[in-house]
Amino acid sequence: MFIDSHCHLDRIDLADFENGLSGAIEEAQSYGVQQMLCVCIDMENFHDVLRIAEQYPFISASVGKHPAETEGHEPACEELIELAQHEKVVAIGETGLDYFHCKGDIQWQKDRFIRHIKASIETKKPLIIHTRDAREDTIAIMREHHAEQAGGVMHCFTETQEMAEQAMEMGFYISFSGIVTFKNAKELQAVAQTIPMDRMLIETDSPYLAPVPHRGKSNRPAYVKHVAEKIAELRGLSVEEVAEVTTQNYHRLFGLS
Repeated sequence: MFIDSHCHLDRIDLADFENGLSGAIEEAQSYGVQQMLCVCIDMENFHDVLRIAEQYPFISASVGKHPAETEGHEPACEELIELAQHEKVVAIGETGLDYFHCKGDIQWQKDRFIRHIKASIETKKPLIIHTRDAREDTIAIMREHHAEQAGGVMHCFTETQEMAEQAMEMGFYISFSGIVTFKNAKELQAVAQTIPMDRMLIETDSPYLAPVPHRGKSNRPAYVKHVAEKIAELRGLSVEEVAEVTTQNYHRLFGLS
């Protein structure tokens, strides 16, 4: 049984599913996906994310604003704390730094990240961190603002072994998406081979970044199985072993069963 530890169910392409979202969820279950975390990326869609989680006992939600979102409502720390009180909200984020999509003066992005860290510490709900082209600043802000007090996950990890180790030193998990199945992802595959299994999660980040053999198509939670299969291949384990360990890690991080 698998867990998709990071997906955007409010954004997946439902054209292939006769029953809409319920069809996509049923497909995931048929592939052995037993739980999903539907991750919020802007405040305008938070209530859609929450409504999905409320409909299914095996789906959880997060609250936060993605670092590359430049429009829409900007949540204060107090607002994040208040919204995180809902029993279906198990995490703060996704948050972090993204210098690939955002250029120039990005102090606003750093300030947003810091607010999310503070909300995470206050609520004792882990952080979901997105980082792209911002390794040094991401780690520096995590250290300066005591992200280790909250813990969390470096989602859709595409960075170096060094950054993975720095994050794990602060108690963070490393989550691999479909990118780890790409032929040109040799450095990332090396990271997936070496990090401790008790610090690993798997995800789809659907509808983005579909794994091989579906690369280039719209992603969906059912495809997390392919991520598990690649991790198993890289580490010389069975798919069942990868599924079991990543499921245990997910439950431990987010306080679920």
